[in-house]
Parts: sequence; structure tokens; C-alpha cells
Amino acid sequence: MSAATLERHQLAIYLLATVLGLQAGTLWPAAAPVLQAALWPALALLLLVTFVQVPLLHVRDALRDLRFTAAVLLGNFVLLPLLAWGLVALFGLEGPLRLGVLLVLLVPCTDWFIAFAQLGKGDGARAVAVTPLNLVLQLVLLPLYLWYMADAQALGAWQGGTLAAAALTVLAPLLVAAAAEPWLERHPAGLRVRAAATWWPVPLLALVVFLVAGAQVGAVRDSLAALGHIVPVFVLFLVAAALLAKAMARALRLPTPQGRTLAFSLGTRNAFIVLPLALALPPGWELAAVAIVAQSLVELVGMAVYVWAVPRHLFRH
Repeated sequence: MSAATLERHQLAIYLLATVLGLQAGTLWPAAAPVLQAALWPALALLLLVTFVQVPLLHVRDALRDLRFTAAVLLGNFVLLPLLAWGLVALFGLEGPLRLGVLLVLLVPCTDWFIAFAQLGKGDGARAVAVTPLNLVLQLVLLPLYLWYMADAQALGAWQGGTLAAAALTVLAPLLVAAAAEPWLERHPAGLRVRAAATWWPVPLLALVVFLVAGAQVGAVRDSLAALGHIVPVFVLFLVAAALLAKAMARALRLPTPQGRTLAFSLGTRNAFIVLPLALALPPGWELAAVAIVAQSLVELVGMAVYVWAVPRHLFRH
């Protein structure tokens, strides 16, 4: 099965993984600690194969088109954080729900948005060029956003040791991928490794979803009503992101393919980058991780709509 085939069917794969995980957690509740422990290496491996595909040392490439880059950065790091803050206030979200929604909506996607932008007839080269800049800035700015937008109870829920372990789960694969990038770009074996890495994100994310569902089956069961309150938040975010991209592209006079790419950049979020942070929260805060997984599923449905609507209606030639 090719990477393209996996990407076409990824929503069904993740839904199946969720159902199987919930079933496993229900039938074998004693296995929850094992599933929880397996989450960390699975997440680290998922992040590694993701970062291997990102041109981490090519941040300067994004600066060659300042107008497009300015649109991406203004949208992702100024306007959308304000939108996320407004949505959690509008829907009255507090505690784990507020933290989970903020975590996932504050970080722009650095992986599958490229594939979706290409499917939506966007500018794939510019999507690749701006990705490392998005990644670096979100890691730097996320603590600042949470300091202002999350409540004090949420910020105090993290314990130093578990938070450090979660940060290491993200940073260690990032540093390994950055150190390996010269070899990945210059040697034939490295090129083959990078090509092979494109196959792994969907299966590994399905494994992560399975493990989250199995380990958090009680939290999922108890949070079904709460999830009904946050799904509209994610849907509204997708709609607002598309309309914002249209307005920004018109104001900055971006070419149509760049406008489409901007829409996909604003509409997609980096769920599994922040998932380790949610999993590092103490008992009672499991709903934050559940909210992040729920956003990923809503986003995949939204991207199917984007791929159809963005080139046909929002950014027609």
C-alpha cells in the first residue's frame, strides 16, 4: 500500500483505530497502564518520521517570498491565536477542555497540510518552504500563548518532571532529525530514508490514536457530552480560517495558488506535537488529550471539504 493510498483513507483508518482502542480498553481495563506507557515511544517515533520530512535547516527559503510568508505568520501566530482565545471564551470552556482546545488550535500544522495543499491545487513549494519557520515559531510562542490564554489552574496542573519528559518527547526527535538532515539530503541512502518516511505517519498516528483511546477509555466514555460542546468550536475554527485566508490573500494580492496554500496552512493544526503535553497532565485532566484527538478527526473531515471547496469556490482562477 502506497503512502498516497494511506493518506486518502486516513480518516477511516483513524476512526477504526479509535473504535478498536476503545474496545481494547473496555475488554482489558488492566492493560491501560501498558497502553499509556507505550504511548511515549510511539509518539516519539511519529514525531521523528514527521520531522525527517521537514526541511528544518531551510528556514531562509521561506524568506524569499516575504509577502506570502508574512501572510502565513500573521495568520498563524497573531490572528488565529486571537480567534482561538475568542472561541474558548465564547463557548465558556474551562479546565481540561479549555486547555486541550487552546493547545491544539494554537499550533499550525507542519506535515499533512503540505499534502492537502497539493491536493487542493495550492503551491507545494511554498508550503514546504514555510514549514520549518512555522515549526520553530510555534515551539517558541506556545508557552507565551498559554501564559495569557489558559487559566491558572491549567498552568498549575503540570508537574515539572512530567512536563520535562513531554518536552523531551518533542525536542529529542527534532534534534535528531535536524542533525541527520545534511546526510538525508546529500547521500543516496539518506534520500531513500526520507522517501520511506513518507509512508509511516499514518500508521504511526493510527497506533497513537489506538493507544490514547485504549488508555483513556474511561475519560472518553465520560466526556461524550463534553465533546459535543467542543466539536462546534473546531468546525467554526475551520470556517473562520478559510474566510480569513480569503480576506488576507485579497488584501495582500497573493496569487491564487498561494491563497489556496494559505487556506490549508491556517486550517490545519499540529495535534500530535502538543499531544505529549496533554498526556503529561495529572489524573483528572485526561479530557485535554481527548479533545486534541477529537480535533484531529474533525480536521480530517474539514480537509476533505477544503480540498473540494478551496479550488472550486474560495480560490477559483
